Amino acid sequence: MNSALKYLGVVLLLLGVVCLVVYKYAMPENWLLVSAMVLEVAGIFAYIFINKKG
Repeated sequence: MNSALKYLGVVLLLLGVVCLVVYKYAMPENWLLVSAMVLEVAGIFAYIFINKKG
């Protein structure tokens, strides 16, 4: 389980990018921008805190 948890931040970042691509090419809705922002910030913090050494 810890090995899968290590990639949580990267997965959240990729989901944020998917939201931005959908916003650009399919549905220009503001909620997609907000959800992409939340996913990107959460992914960055998750990556930093989960993969912190020591």
